[in-house]
Amino acid sequence: MLLTISTTHSPATDLGYLLYKNPARTQSFDLAFGQAHVFYPLASTERCTVALVLDVDPVGLVRGRRGPESDGPLSQYVNDRPYVASSFLSVAISDVFGSAMTGRSKDRPELAQQVLPFEVRLAVVPCKGGEAFLRRLFEPLGYTVGAESQPLDLTVPEWGASRYFVVTLNGEKRLADLLAHLYVLIPVLDDEKHYWVGDDEVEKLLRHGEGWLATHPEKDVITRRYLKHQRSLVLDAVARLTTEETPDEEDAAPAVRDAEEGTLERPINLNEQRLATVLGALRGSGATSVVDLGCGEGRLLRMLLDDRQFTRIVGMDVSHRALEIAVDRLMLDRMPAMQRERIALLHGSLMYRDQRLAGFDAAAVVEVIEHLDPPRLAAFERVAFEFARPRTVVVTTPNAEYNVKWETLPAGRFRHRDHRFEWTREQFQHWATSIAERFGYGVRFAPVGPVDPVLGSPTQMGVFTLGGQDG
Repeated sequence: MLLTISTTHSPATDLGYLLYKNPARTQSFDLAFGQAHVFYPLASTERCTVALVLDVDPVGLVRGRRGPESDGPLSQYVNDRPYVASSFLSVAISDVFGSAMTGRSKDRPELAQQVLPFEVRLAVVPCKGGEAFLRRLFEPLGYTVGAESQPLDLTVPEWGASRYFVVTLNGEKRLADLLAHLYVLIPVLDDEKHYWVGDDEVEKLLRHGEGWLATHPEKDVITRRYLKHQRSLVLDAVARLTTEETPDEEDAAPAVRDAEEGTLERPINLNEQRLATVLGALRGSGATSVVDLGCGEGRLLRMLLDDRQFTRIVGMDVSHRALEIAVDRLMLDRMPAMQRERIALLHGSLMYRDQRLAGFDAAAVVEVIEHLDPPRLAAFERVAFEFARPRTVVVTTPNAEYNVKWETLPAGRFRHRDHRFEWTREQFQHWATSIAERFGYGVRFAPVGPVDPVLGSPTQMGVFTLGGQDG
């Protein structure tokens, strides 16, 4: 099977720097199923073409293979696997061009981030769904698609066309994006993978599909085929992609929340009191490393940075826009080096286990849980208390009983349109106590803001301590 990638960017031979492959050399790489060879049939300043030839060992494909032989015992030996672009080619792309797929280049760092003109040729590609499906995959990504159908048999034209195509793609892309598109979509065209698919394939799909798969019109088909129609994996991937698919709402949420809740709470400076109370709880826990889950625009992060007790500070949010505002608010690009080493910002969802959240002394969850519907709240509970498992978790949420004190808030309305619930003190304490019992924490409660003798405070806070006593 053969893949060629050409560019007319000047000087075109810079393609070698991006791929970490010298145009003057032929290189070979051993793979589990054969060998990959890389060479440049054309290398000039005007046009440069790299070729990836995959030599699949047909005997190696079946050596030690187990499983059903639904197509008969000869199907292991008589098949198209050595000759067509399939998941074998995707693996070769990842192994041979893995450095280029990261979007970095030691010698041409600026060029690695630049959009360049490319032409890709794949010979030969099997496509279940025909040319129309092939176009539905690549055209939404901005490629001009050429598809040359191959006959079943040149000597018997009446048999008609096969499901095999010679495919040409033209477009202007970052090289890393181009390789990611090929890596994901080649096995999708074939609807077949030669290896076992597990949870790690979901992570690969989301990583290589970042920035384009969530909004692709064939997202569901791509996900099903890539994950070999394994229902549990497909449901997990689609749910996570759906979270990514609504960035406008999520990116707008922090600004809307500030506008709506800020206007409501400003007369009593509730946000300032809330952050100061959370900071006091974090300081009192003795924590030196803190992760702010749902950090928004970085207000709490700023206060943590100003306190020398905290030597490692991380903020995570699902909103790209909120993180961009946080970068500006914290002036990270102008921060002294020693100060900058103390803080990091992460893009991520609180719905999924994330190894980056492990190992912190404390976590802050400030006005976040009320934005989660029940299934997502249940997922968050495990992420924070079972997997991340910091020694201390500080959670704040509105007290619904206090809402009657807001004269401008209509009866029965939440403080913010994105709130899925607002709990009374009894409801919050019931939830927090059950969480503490399930995950081995103690919990104590504290008011935030002015306290009404009947209604309580406008914000309620729970401080969870691992292995501690309720108080």
